[in-house]
Amino acid sequence: MARATLPRKSSTPRRRNFSADRAWSLVVLAPSVVMLAIFVYGFIARSGYLSLTDWGNDPVQALSLNPVIKFTGFDNYANLFTGFLETRFRQDLVSTLFFTVFFIAACLGLGLGLAMLLDRNPRGEGLWRTIFLFPMSLSFIVTGTIWRWMLQPSGGVNALFGLDPNNNAWLTSSSTIWSFDFNKLPLATAFVVGLVLLVVAWRAWTSGDRTRTWTAVICAALLFLWALTFGNRVQITPAPEPHGFNLAFIGIVVAAVWQMSGYTMALYLAGLRGIPDELREAARVDGAGEWGVYRHVIFPLLSPITLSAMIILGHISLKIFDLVYAMTGLNNLYTEVPALYLYITAFQGNQFAKGAAIGMVLLVLVAAVIVPYLASQFRRSDRA
Repeated sequence: MARATLPRKSSTPRRRNFSADRAWSLVVLAPSVVMLAIFVYGFIARSGYLSLTDWGNDPVQALSLNPVIKFTGFDNYANLFTGFLETRFRQDLVSTLFFTVFFIAACLGLGLGLAMLLDRNPRGEGLWRTIFLFPMSLSFIVTGTIWRWMLQPSGGVNALFGLDPNNNAWLTSSSTIWSFDFNKLPLATAFVVGLVLLVVAWRAWTSGDRTRTWTAVICAALLFLWALTFGNRVQITPAPEPHGFNLAFIGIVVAAVWQMSGYTMALYLAGLRGIPDELREAARVDGAGEWGVYRHVIFPLLSPITLSAMIILGHISLKIFDLVYAMTGLNNLYTEVPALYLYITAFQGNQFAKGAAIGMVLLVLVAAVIVPYLASQFRRSDRA
């Protein structure tokens, strides 16, 4: 008996539909890709090239219709980090470093504390959550204006609590603490990066990744060896150059934390609500107290949220401009940051090449924070 065979369906329509969908997706994405290529990466490349020229060093050529621009290589970068006249820029970098550390630490600590309180379902939880999140809806300009009024010497907080304006100059203090020689920055950076690599090695060891463990250990050992052998011999500036944390930044840190701590609270609260109650009960059954539950169960599960919050807050603090501009203006040297110095240099001093170099330094700092995080996220998504 002959076997009946069913007619085979043709795959041509499916292939045709797939090709049509792919063509339409390319058509839809093309304008965005072109705009990004021109107005983001094209301008970044243009700024990178201008930072290697002398545009603006000659005031006569700065705003001429056909300026004579000469290629000077990395002279602008060398002057920024080693030039005798660029102490201001190096102080701005140190101020940004201190601001970033205090801003991230305060936002994470306050946000976690608020989230832990709200996780206990207090009365009026929705109202409190709205109050804590409200500052995040404001722009940094509005926040800066509000806190500038509150921190003015003759009013605001000083008048409310009866504080002496001379001893509580929130935004105008010239006192500096924790000063260090800028020439010691490479040595300190080597030790900090080495410690970070040791933490990475420990986490890789606990996860069973021996290759990453030994790679991190060897890199940390090389950094420590360099720091102990040559670290004290590094001389960046012609003379010892002390920099530190200016107390005028305290007001700016307070304003920034007031605005962004609600954001970290929302992240942590979502993470806490996503932890099953069975895990907490199992830890309590095993004999863990309340602190033990948080230490061994909750905090490890919140570590990805902490990392994400640190990345987001870190890149905000590195490129901060509008909050400082609204609170202290452009002419307060004690609260200046690199973005403000870029604006003054490029758009007031017409030193466009030097301003482009400052912009590229900020780009590298932000990329150093963002790129490793994005790479780890892409690897995690590929594994998933």
